[in-house]
Amino acid sequence: MDSLSYSSMKSMLIQARGSLNSRLSEFEPLALVLTPLITLFLARVIGSVLGVVHEKGLKACLVEFIMGFFKKIPGVQRYIDAEKQKVVDQLQSGGSSKKNNWCKELPVKGLGSQVLEKMETEKRNDPTWQGKCSGTVYIGGSECEGHFTLINQACSMFAHTNPLHIDVFQSVVRFESEVVAMTAALLGSKETVSGEQICGNMTSGGTESIVLAVKSSRDYMKHKKGIKRPEMIIPESGHSAYDKAAQYFNIKLWRVPVGKDFRADVKAMRRHINRNTILIVGSAPGFPHGIIDPIEELGQLALSYGICFHVDLCLGGFVLPFARKLGYQIPAFDFSVQGVTSISVDVHKYGLAPKGTSTVLYRNHEIRKHQFVAVTEWSGGLYVSPTIAGSRPGSLVAGAWAAMMSLGEEGYLENTRKIMEASKRLEEGVRGISELFVVGKPDMTIVAFGSKSLDIFEVNDIMSSKGWHLNALQRPNSIHICVTLQHVPVVDDFLQDLREAVETVKANPGPITGGLAPIYGAAGKMPDRGMVNELLVSFMDSQY
Repeated sequence: MDSLSYSSMKSMLIQARGSLNSRLSEFEPLALVLTPLITLFLARVIGSVLGVVHEKGLKACLVEFIMGFFKKIPGVQRYIDAEKQKVVDQLQSGGSSKKNNWCKELPVKGLGSQVLEKMETEKRNDPTWQGKCSGTVYIGGSECEGHFTLINQACSMFAHTNPLHIDVFQSVVRFESEVVAMTAALLGSKETVSGEQICGNMTSGGTESIVLAVKSSRDYMKHKKGIKRPEMIIPESGHSAYDKAAQYFNIKLWRVPVGKDFRADVKAMRRHINRNTILIVGSAPGFPHGIIDPIEELGQLALSYGICFHVDLCLGGFVLPFARKLGYQIPAFDFSVQGVTSISVDVHKYGLAPKGTSTVLYRNHEIRKHQFVAVTEWSGGLYVSPTIAGSRPGSLVAGAWAAMMSLGEEGYLENTRKIMEASKRLEEGVRGISELFVVGKPDMTIVAFGSKSLDIFEVNDIMSSKGWHLNALQRPNSIHICVTLQHVPVVDDFLQDLREAVETVKANPGPITGGLAPIYGAAGKMPDRGMVNELLVSFMDSQY
């Protein structure tokens, strides 16, 4: 029976082959070879086009194609470049003329100690920042007294140390370990649910902390799942440092719109997860609006798919733990949440440490090992480095340690009480201005506001003319202030100036001379985001 079945099948295959050969004999041999190759090529092209459309959206792709076509018309590109330069010049606000006086080579004869006098002169020419800048300076009071003086002395004491040399500068190495351990203790490292293996390193700032967390997640997921074409998913409100990491490490980045409450949309993020996903991201709070993402829900999402989950606590790390102790209703945000694999925390913000100090923390050593770079084949010897920088300023590590040890829990509690109360007063004051609306419901120390009846960027220009330095936002068009200890005594001054600015724009709508409202407004509406990108790059290129 088996022999009969085999013979029948063989006979059918022979007949089918003969029939197929007979039909194919009608075509040229070259056509038979080229047709599948051309079909495969077209399929690859169509697949690539559909992939780009899926990634950027149909509208963005059409705009990019049309703009690319017009730029090829003679004279159009030159016109665009000229207009772009006008915008850059306006953004510079006379910056190029100041550069004419910049030193471009070494002085023939050194200035000696007189260089300090020159530096004092240059510093006096800087704009006034005390109490006038959104974020920027987080320590309160005058920089000639109190906590400022303590930090300056600590940094000066260790100005010539370098934690790269762990056998020489052992005190600085200890300081770094203790800063990391104390920061981790604020974020759940002592709780059993954390796994009690929280570890990390100090970095130069929030961006480096985020970049390292992304790098570690990429390499960890490659080791764990073999992912070679990594993708990560962040809310639209996620920090731009993730874009930088995506460009550095060749990771596809998906920016997902937030919900109506301006928090990460968990369901929308779930829809973007696929077999190449290595990482999802949440913020506590997000930089634009001071709103905490649903960290617990995102943690469960990460757990269910077996992927990494990073929480950006660069702003909230030294506020939220103390705000919770003060009785504020703060949702879960740290390593007590299952699924969180890494956290970034800036010590140089509300930790009141010197600029250039942050920490990146991991749930366990297995993940952190993928942050390190070890080199075994260098003629200079065996080499291993924990962060992006090799040599690092031990002065900043010492300054961070001094800040945390000098303030202690009681100091941070008192500071948090002051800034949280000031933030709530400021938020209530903004809500009391009928022409303005507060974006969402801020959880922390950032108050973002816009307007449905006025150009908010014109309001920002008036505030700038009064000496305030605020952050311009988009989607929706708005501005925000990040409240620090510098603002505690000037909340009423800010609100008074804001009321006057609103009244000025109401009475005289339209841009003021030298104002940036037209540029911000146009950038927000410009469909060709590639052109906005070029503007930003040209502006940055002109600054140095």
